[in-house]
Amino acid sequence: MALFKIEGRRKLKGELIPQGAKNEALQIICATLLTPEKVTVTNIPEILDIKRLMKLLKNLGVKIERIKEGHYTFEAKNVDLEYFSSLEFKHEGAKLRGSVMILGPLLARFGKAFLPKPGGDKIGRRRLDTHLLGFQKLGATFKYNSNNLFYEVDAKQLKGTYMLLDEASVTGTANILMASVMAEGKTTIYNAACEPYIQQLSKMLNRMGAKISGIGSNLLNIEGVKNLSGCEHRVLPDMIEIGSFIGLAALTQSEIRIKNVALKELGVIPKTFQKLGIKLNFENDDIIIPKQENYEIETFIDGSIMTLADAPWPGLTPDLLSVLLVTATQANGSVLIHQKMFESRLFFVDKLIDMGANIILCDPHRATVVGLNRQFKLRGTNMTSPDIRAGVALLIAALSAEGTSTIHNIEQIDRGYQNIEQRLNAIGANITRE
Repeated sequence: MALFKIEGRRKLKGELIPQGAKNEALQIICATLLTPEKVTVTNIPEILDIKRLMKLLKNLGVKIERIKEGHYTFEAKNVDLEYFSSLEFKHEGAKLRGSVMILGPLLARFGKAFLPKPGGDKIGRRRLDTHLLGFQKLGATFKYNSNNLFYEVDAKQLKGTYMLLDEASVTGTANILMASVMAEGKTTIYNAACEPYIQQLSKMLNRMGAKISGIGSNLLNIEGVKNLSGCEHRVLPDMIEIGSFIGLAALTQSEIRIKNVALKELGVIPKTFQKLGIKLNFENDDIIIPKQENYEIETFIDGSIMTLADAPWPGLTPDLLSVLLVTATQANGSVLIHQKMFESRLFFVDKLIDMGANIILCDPHRATVVGLNRQFKLRGTNMTSPDIRAGVALLIAALSAEGTSTIHNIEQIDRGYQNIEQRLNAIGANITRE
């Protein structure tokens, strides 16, 4: 397994261009299964999770052509349904959480879909009930074999219906949306996720000939159509990477310009970092983080401790809480980080405590960070990345720490961040991959 060696306490300076959004690209690539015609997608991040999904689609018979970096065409004219019964499919599909989103398109187009229990980050229970209950509402039946961890979904003809989702799941909404675009009649999805990624998927499907209204809200209406055609689509910049770069600049006391961020799509992310006292300047579609010696965490109006909690869009994305937590360790003041969605995502804080951070892990969902205004520097250490977001948070911590740090299991970071060490080294970091 590969590792990073990081020399800390180096000031960074320069420009960073965010990659395409990982979570959007996973949905968009799965959506190409809905049509036999060619679909062109640009600004795809060339990261491990995307490469695994593309490999899975290629094995299914999808013709994928790389025009240039981030620019691909997909043609799902000859999908091989026999591949689903192979051991290779079970092995490859189980590696990737995003593989669950092939279910909706395959069910819509072929009336049948299979999936091994998907993998991904080990951040607690991540159930598939929302996906499967939605398919059932549309008329599908499913079987789950607990012995070989395999899902089988069948539907001769999906029929539109009204459904109230049990949670505003992003991947659940995407999967049900893709299944419903060719269902007979009208489908209404209430309590739908409305993240920019879902909005982007909906707009792409409409360009393919779908009839989706209510885009941007939690109430989606879909008029079923008989077939979909090809189209062109561009993936948004990755808001999680943009937030990661903001935290990096603040923690390392660096001046960084983040280019072409699609500012209108970032929601509360800039304001949340400003609550930690981080100065942000906006120029056209760029964010400039000036060099700051210190930053002070705000309190609520009554003087009580600031709480940062994740919530469905337009609330704060849970994927940034790890970065916000590590950024707060060198602030002046205290903050309560409340991770509501996943019960294991804060367990990486023991590594930050080993580095000298002052953090109290209250329970699996809450951690209090006491920022000591840089009175005590983080110190380099040896650690292991448990998941994508914790991995990049540890990388940011190591870049600000005194001495040299080692991060093992960096394949987790590679799953979500493209050539991260090369891009950061270009603006002054010293990260070595071994």
